Amino acid sequence: MITSIVLIKTDVDRIPEIAERIAALEGVSEVFSVTGAYDLIAMVRVARHDDLAEVIPGRISKVPGVASTETHIAFRTYSQHDLEAAFAIGLDS
Repeated sequence: MITSIVLIKTDVDRIPEIAERIAALEGVSEVFSVTGAYDLIAMVRVARHDDLAEVIPGRISKVPGVASTETHIAFRTYSQHDLEAAFAIGLDS
């Protein structure tokens, strides 16, 4: 599974509508409304690198109101949830 983080600039008056449209796209797992230089962050999870081209420039960038995107591809995923699960293996209460 390939995970990418897509930073999105949009028409600020339409953030909720644009976020919902992006969240409904195949390959998009979450969309966050955020503060800072970008308006939205989308998490894209696909099986192959070639699929990123279909989802990001092929779908996300074509949503009306999306002004620009910046994509970061994740090498590894680290989360507190994953660490807790790994340390809990083999421990019975």
